[in-house]
Amino acid sequence: MPTPRKDRPMLMGRHVEHEVVERLLARTQAGDSGVLVVRGEAGIGKTAVLQHVRASAVAAGFRVEDAAGVEAEAAFAFAGLHQLCAPLLARATELPEPQQAALGVAFGMREGAAPDRFLVGLAVLSLLAEVAEDGPLLCVVDDAQWLDQASAQVLAFVARRVAAERVVMVFALRDSGATDVEAFTGLPELHLEGLAESDARTLLATAVRTPLDDMARDRIVAEARGNPLALLELPRGAPTVRPAGGFELPEVVSVPRRVEDGFRRRAGSLPPDTQLLLVVAAAEPTGDAALLWRAAGELEIARKAAAPAEAAGLLEFGTRVRFRHPLVRSAVYRAATPPDQRRAHGALAGVTDPQVDPDRRAWHRAQSVVGTDEEAAAELERSAGRARARGGVAAAAAFLQRAAELTPEPAVRAGRALEAAHAKHGAGASEAALELLTVAATGPLDDLQQARLELLGAQIAFHLARGGEGPRMLLDAARSLAPLDPALSRDTYLEALDAALVTGGLGPGGGVRAVAEAARAAPAPPESPRPADLLLDGLVTTFMQGYAAGVPGLRRALDAFARHERDARAENDSDDRRWLWLAGRTAMAVFDDEMVHALAARHVRLAREAGALATLPAALLVQSVMLVLSGEFSRAAEQTAIAAATRTAPLLHGQLILAAWRGRPEESTEIHATMVREAAGRGRGTEDSLAQYAMAVLHNGLGDYPAAQAAATRAFESAELTHSNLAHSELIEAACRTGQPERAADALDQLCSRALASGTPWGLGLAARSRALASTGPAAEEHYREAIERLRECRMATQLARAHLVYGEWLRRQGRRQAARQQLRTAHQLLSDMGAEAFAARAARELRATGERPRSRSAQPSDALTAQELTIARLVATGATSREVGAQLFLSPRTIEAHLRSIFRKLDIGSRRQLRDLQLP
Repeated sequence: MPTPRKDRPMLMGRHVEHEVVERLLARTQAGDSGVLVVRGEAGIGKTAVLQHVRASAVAAGFRVEDAAGVEAEAAFAFAGLHQLCAPLLARATELPEPQQAALGVAFGMREGAAPDRFLVGLAVLSLLAEVAEDGPLLCVVDDAQWLDQASAQVLAFVARRVAAERVVMVFALRDSGATDVEAFTGLPELHLEGLAESDARTLLATAVRTPLDDMARDRIVAEARGNPLALLELPRGAPTVRPAGGFELPEVVSVPRRVEDGFRRRAGSLPPDTQLLLVVAAAEPTGDAALLWRAAGELEIARKAAAPAEAAGLLEFGTRVRFRHPLVRSAVYRAATPPDQRRAHGALAGVTDPQVDPDRRAWHRAQSVVGTDEEAAAELERSAGRARARGGVAAAAAFLQRAAELTPEPAVRAGRALEAAHAKHGAGASEAALELLTVAATGPLDDLQQARLELLGAQIAFHLARGGEGPRMLLDAARSLAPLDPALSRDTYLEALDAALVTGGLGPGGGVRAVAEAARAAPAPPESPRPADLLLDGLVTTFMQGYAAGVPGLRRALDAFARHERDARAENDSDDRRWLWLAGRTAMAVFDDEMVHALAARHVRLAREAGALATLPAALLVQSVMLVLSGEFSRAAEQTAIAAATRTAPLLHGQLILAAWRGRPEESTEIHATMVREAAGRGRGTEDSLAQYAMAVLHNGLGDYPAAQAAATRAFESAELTHSNLAHSELIEAACRTGQPERAADALDQLCSRALASGTPWGLGLAARSRALASTGPAAEEHYREAIERLRECRMATQLARAHLVYGEWLRRQGRRQAARQQLRTAHQLLSDMGAEAFAARAARELRATGERPRSRSAQPSDALTAQELTIARLVATGATSREVGAQLFLSPRTIEAHLRSIFRKLDIGSRRQLRDLQLP
C-alpha cells in the first residue's frame, strides 16, 4: 500500500486518518468489504481525505466511482444514486429482471410502477458486487448531507448490507444538525477534528506568501481553530495593513461561515460577466460544461469571462465545471441578487431539453419566475407525478410545494398546498407539512378538501406527539368526512381507534371505549364491506359489548384479510399495508397464532415490495414478536438485522423483546435504558408498555418475581397490551410466585373468559397454565396437564416450554421428584434448544433441587452457525438459489455464497444436497 503523502498541505495532521484508510483498503483487497463515514465541519479536510482514499485505491488497483450531493439536487429523486451508478449500468444486464426494472424506473430510463425502495437497494448492492467481481471497487460519496432522500436511504441501506463483496464505500458528511442525514447514523465513523497548532502554523506558512507578524499569525491560527480551509482562505480575505484586526471574534460567526464570506468577497471583486457566469455555474448542479456554455450564450456571456474566476481559484472549467469547494458554490449563489439568480435559472431552463430532462427544466423555470405563473406551476405538478412514479416522495413534495407558491388562482393554490402537505408528511417532513396546511387553510377549499385538511392535521398531530389531542382530532375529522366520503370516514374512525389503543387512551376523550362509542356513528359500510370495514365493526362491538360479543366479528374481519387477494391497483395494496398492522395485533387478541403468522408475513412482504417506509416498522415488529413467541429466536434475530439495515423499524423494541426472552439481563437493561432516554418528554404508550412486558419476561425468567410483577402490572395498564393479551400471563405468574395471586385476579378472570370465547389452543393453554398457578391440589395438576395438551396444538413453543417448567416446579414442591424430573427435563431441553437461557437456567436449578444433575445440551453441528448463517442454511435447504436467498435477506448472491462456504465448513459438508438432508433446528 502507498504511504500517505506528507507534502499535501490539506492532509497535514491526518496521519491517523490515513492509517484507517489504509487498513480499510487492505482488508477489501483481501476479499472483505468496508464502510466509512467521514464527518466534520465544512473545510475541516473531508474532501482532502477522500482524495487520499482515491489515490491510495487507484495505486492498489481499485476501480473508483464518485458521486457528490449538491444542495440544489436534493429535489431530484435518485439523482445522487444515478451519479454513482451511471458508469456501471452496462453490468445491470447481469442482474435479475426485477432488479433491472427497479433501477430503470428509479433512474427514469423505463416506464413502470414506483419501484420498491428495498429492491432498488438490493439491485445497487448486486450491481456493485457484479462490478467487484473484476477487481476491488471504491465508491466515494462527498457531501452526503445534500443527497436526495431516496439516494441517501438506498446508499445507507447498501452500506449496511455490503458484506463479502470487495467493495469499499466512503461517505463524507458535514456536521450540522440542520443538514445531518439520519440514514447514515450507526455506520462506522471517522470524525475529523482541527489540525494541531504546529500543523496549523506549518499550513499557514505555505498558504501566505507575504510575511506575517507574530500577532497576525497567532490571531489567524486561533480564529481558524485548526480548520485547514480557513487557514488557507482567511489570510486571503484579511487586509495586509490590518493583519490582526480584520477578523471578527470567533464566537460571532462560525469558521465555515467566515470562510464562505471570504469566498463571497473574492467572487464579488470579479468583473460583472464573470460574476454572472459564476451564478449560472452555481445554479447548475450537474457540472455539465456544455450546458453551462449554452446558458452563458443565452445571457451573451463570452467564454473569456471564465478566466478571472479560474485565476481567483474559485472553480475550474473543463469537460466538467468544478467549484474549488462546496462553500464556493453556496457563497456565490447566496451573494447573487434575486434578479441575477432568476436570470441564471431562466437561461438554464431555456437550454435544458424538455424531452431529455423535463424535471430539471421545470425546476429551473420555476426558480426564474417572479410572482406567480400557472404554466410553470402545472409543469412542476407534472414533475411531481413523475417523481412519485419513481418512488421519490420527497422530490414530489418539493415540486408540489413550489407549484403551490407559483399558483395564481387561490382555490388551485390551496389544493396544491394540501397535496404538497400530504407528500411532505409522507416523506417524513411533518413540520413542513404543517406549514403547508396553513397555506392551504387560507383557501378557498371545498368541503371535502377542508375535511381532508382536518384529517391530515390530526395525523400529523398524532405523529409528532403520540397521544395528546391526536385521537380526538381524528374523531373530529371522521365526523366531517362522514357525509362527504363515507369510506374515508370509516377509515378515519378506525385510525382513531388504533391511535387510542397505541397511546393507551391518553388525552381528553381519547380512551378506547370513548373512541369506540364515537365510532358507532360511522357511516354504514358499502354492500360489499372491505376487510377494514369488518375490522372497524368488530372492534367497536368488542369494546362496547365485551370480548365474547366481539370475537365473531373480529374473526370475520381476519378471514376477510386472509382471503383478500392482491389487486393490481396500488391503492388496494396500500389499504392492505395500512391495516394489516392492526389486523395482526387483532389476531393476537383472539389467540389465533396461525393467522398472526400469516398476516404478519404478508404485511412484511407487501411493505417490502412497495418500499413502504411508513408501514414496514409495524410489520417487522409484529412478525418478530411472533417469531420469538414461537421459539424461533434465530429468525427473529435476522429480522432485527434486516430492520437495522433499513433504519426504519422500531429496532429497540424488537431487540429488547428478543434479549428478554433469551434471558440476557445486561443487554436487556442497556436497551431499556436507551429506550427510556429516547422517550424522555414523550407520553407513555405502547412503546413503554412493550418495554415493560419485555422486562417482565426477563425477570420471570431470572426468578426475580417482585420485579416481574412490577413490570407486568405497568404493562397490564396498557390498552394495547391488554387487547393483544401479551401481559396477562406474565402478571399472573409473577403475582402467584410472590404469594399475591389476588394482585392478578382481574388478569386471570379476563384471560380465562377470553380464552373460552376464542376457543383456540393458544388461549385455552395459557388460561389453563394460569389457573394452575393460582390453584392448589388436584385442580392445579389437572390445569397443568390441560395447559400442556393445549399448547402442544399451537405454534407457541415458548409457552409450551414454560408450561412444562411451572408444572415441574409444582410437582417438586409437592414432593413428587420423579414426576418433576420428567417435566423439568423436557422444559430444560426445549428452552435450551430455542435459546431461552434464563428460563433454561431456572429449569436446571429445579432439576438440581430434585437431586438430578441437568444434562448439558447435546452439541449440534448447527450450534456453530451464527443466526444469519442458520437462516441462510434453512432457506438453502428448501432449494432456494443464492439469488433467491439474497433477495429475501437483502444480501448479494456473493455474500450468500461466502456464508455458504462458512456453513459447509462448520457443518463438515460439501454440497447443498447434504444441507437439505440435515435436520436444522
